[in-house]
Amino acid sequence: MSTERLVERIRYLNHIGIALTAERDPLRLLEMILSSARKLTGADAGSLYLMKGEDNERALHFALVQNDKLKIHYGGSGEPLSDKFAPLPLFKNGKPNDSMIVVSAALDEKTIVIDDAYHAEGFDFSGTRAFDEKTGYHTESVLVIPLRNHENEVIAALQLINKLENGATTAFYDDDIELAESLASQAAIALTNQRLIRELETLFESFTQLIAEAIDAKSPQTGAHCRRVPELTLMIADAASGSQYPGIESFSMDERERYELKTAAWMHDCGKIVTPPHVVEKSRKLETIYDRIGTIEARFAALAAQPEWANRREELADDLEFLRVVNAGGEFMSDEDVARVQSIATRTYPTLEGEQQPLLTAQEVEFLSIRRGTLTAEERKIMEDHMVHTINMLEKLPFPKHLRRVPEFAGGHHERMDGNGYPRGLTKEQMSIPARIMGIADVFEALTAPERSYKKPMPLSQSLTIMGRMVENNHLDADLFRLFVDKQVYLNYAQEFLQPEQIDTVDLTQLPGYSAR
Repeated sequence: MSTERLVERIRYLNHIGIALTAERDPLRLLEMILSSARKLTGADAGSLYLMKGEDNERALHFALVQNDKLKIHYGGSGEPLSDKFAPLPLFKNGKPNDSMIVVSAALDEKTIVIDDAYHAEGFDFSGTRAFDEKTGYHTESVLVIPLRNHENEVIAALQLINKLENGATTAFYDDDIELAESLASQAAIALTNQRLIRELETLFESFTQLIAEAIDAKSPQTGAHCRRVPELTLMIADAASGSQYPGIESFSMDERERYELKTAAWMHDCGKIVTPPHVVEKSRKLETIYDRIGTIEARFAALAAQPEWANRREELADDLEFLRVVNAGGEFMSDEDVARVQSIATRTYPTLEGEQQPLLTAQEVEFLSIRRGTLTAEERKIMEDHMVHTINMLEKLPFPKHLRRVPEFAGGHHERMDGNGYPRGLTKEQMSIPARIMGIADVFEALTAPERSYKKPMPLSQSLTIMGRMVENNHLDADLFRLFVDKQVYLNYAQEFLQPEQIDTVDLTQLPGYSAR
């Protein structure tokens, strides 16, 4: 071979080495390895195998099969491999399966060169002969190179078949072998890097989901919230991406940006891991470690036993039922209801020692007088602080560049468009579209969730009406809410995650905060 030709091949090898390092798509990387090796050596055909399994269960699995003469291209961008070729086990019955040339190269971690497969000794080429007989091909020269990672473990094997020179099949030359081994070494590094990246991403994703599942397990009241919000977030984002929808025309996501949003959605409530369970789980106003309505019922019984209340038992029963209803919490508590709680609290009941005690303590009056929901102002602040903890936790993590916006996306789902949300009081203009998408997803999931014991799962019509009012109050993003409705994201989510009785008809002409475009 001329010096000029050799220099040209070395330049090509360097070019391929750079390309292998830069390639991020696993399938394109595999095709680049095999196609480049064939071009570099002049091989008419070849196969690439990936090692799978552990110890004696290891096997070489076909990843690609190419043959120019037969116009075969299986795997990668070609026809699916499916079950066309069975894996090659490294061991059979506990013994090395080294009669197979590719397996032998992997087991011995060395290159094997065969000039003529039909006259080679020491290897079983029966499968090759059967393939040739079936297809009319004639396998002659074979070059097999194992690919080893940084720990010197064989992770793949490259097999090249029939070097062509001037249209005739010839043996692989020494420089073919050296160049192919150099390419295989670079390919092994590229494959290892991709595998390590995938393993780290899988580990990180599993860790984020583990935290979310732990939070859901910690709180049956919000069970599955951390799992469903990511699903809905991505459904909205996918509907919006590239849609040129009015108000969000510029929004689009590639796969890496989608993964970034998915990660943020999984971690959006990670701060709840430090929120006290009795606050997260507070489904009744009087609930702390336990629901104190039972204690109050006992006091009412003690009061009813007194002679002066003998003819007023019905009044006591009515007041007690009122307190039970109030204790459940609701959308709003009127001034009249608060005054009635305070009036009931003026009564006293006798203890066993004959002392008179207030029928309701000052704290119980405070709790029962909560205007909306079941949390006091102090408890609500503790609950809201989960966002502070979320942001603090996420900002301490050294996210790589492609995940750098996770804290911002995850930390904004309780902000409001008018700047009256928490924890940072951001306005719409200060928030990214993904953060605003998460706000829509978080609210809709909470309204429709079936696990909240303090409320019934809302039907679609009621949930969207509440969200529409939140849009009118500049709480939620109007453009994203309109897309959420127009693209029927709410309905697609409902069909997958809600109970059948929740899926009712929504009259869009009467929906607050919405106008069809």
